[in-house]
Amino acid sequence: MGIPAFPVHVKLIASIICQKEGTFSSVIKEMVSHFGSLDFVSATMPFDFTDYYIEEMGKNLWRRIVGFETLIHPETLSSIKLLTNTLEKSFSPDPQKRTVNIDPGYMNRYHLILATTKPAPHRPYLKDGIYADLTLIYQEKDFKNLPWTYPDYGSAGIKAILKELRQKYLFQLKSFRKGS
Repeated sequence: MGIPAFPVHVKLIASIICQKEGTFSSVIKEMVSHFGSLDFVSATMPFDFTDYYIEEMGKNLWRRIVGFETLIHPETLSSIKLLTNTLEKSFSPDPQKRTVNIDPGYMNRYHLILATTKPAPHRPYLKDGIYADLTLIYQEKDFKNLPWTYPDYGSAGIKAILKELRQKYLFQLKSFRKGS
């Protein structure tokens, strides 16, 4: 019989997509007020892997990926997603259309998990209408795509960012364990 083990803390990350550069700083400021200091902010990059958000958010979308300094318990992901959904609504003058998309997730040494409201066979239910999307796994010193990995997350550019975040996480985890 296996002995239940508590999971190690994980690194909270988020992808922020919007049209206007100024929106990033406002969104990040709000996120920092809820989740603590950032230890990583990517350069602004075009979000051009899909047309999924064009009808709702318009064309010429941009993305930044951020990482948070404080490690979290993985079971808090659903409440984090609910809060980021509320933040999205607060930035939108029209309740039917978002001006910003915030996709929170977490990384541990083995994988990247994103939070989503959309069920699918590969997305286990967490709670409160939120599912966990196993987006990438880390094997053989690289992030590996899965059959359902979004094309942008499977790109070399995003994977390079995630590898940098993973290195930060592993360093933090080592320091975190020493302090425990």
